[in-house]
Amino acid sequence: MIRKQVSLFLKNVPGELGRLAALLGDHQINIEALSIQDASSYVTELYQNRGRALGRFASRESYVSMKQDSVEFALIRLLVNDTDRAEALLNEEGFLFDMTPVVAILLDNRPGRLAEVASRFGQEGINIKYVYGSVADVDGRCLFVFCPQDIEHAARVFGDE
Repeated sequence: MIRKQVSLFLKNVPGELGRLAALLGDHQINIEALSIQDASSYVTELYQNRGRALGRFASRESYVSMKQDSVEFALIRLLVNDTDRAEALLNEEGFLFDMTPVVAILLDNRPGRLAEVASRFGQEGINIKYVYGSVADVDGRCLFVFCPQDIEHAARVFGDE
């Protein structure tokens, strides 16, 4: 199913994730899945993909400078149970964020299940830009979040998952 993912930058200092999580929790917004990486890897990804875009956005030197500056920040990607309320709250609190469509699939928590889904993406010719997940328990289900290059195609293929 297509969901909206919140992508935002936080300062890479102690307590920032706790502050964000408390803000959402205080407003009864539940985090269903979460991914954190330092922003320098995001800038590296931008640099590596620059030739695939319509035009180059910046010089190599600019990317090197951005990467050095971005170590001070973390890129947070998360799914929440109420994206509209989260979007309004983050706007109100002055966060810099983006809402991105992703495909969220509930999977049985068993060996090989992720391999089946990932292989199906490949069989359909859909490249996965990134993926992250949230595992409940051994007998429960998992929520995996996929960001495919062709969101509409992926939604058609995995609409029944």
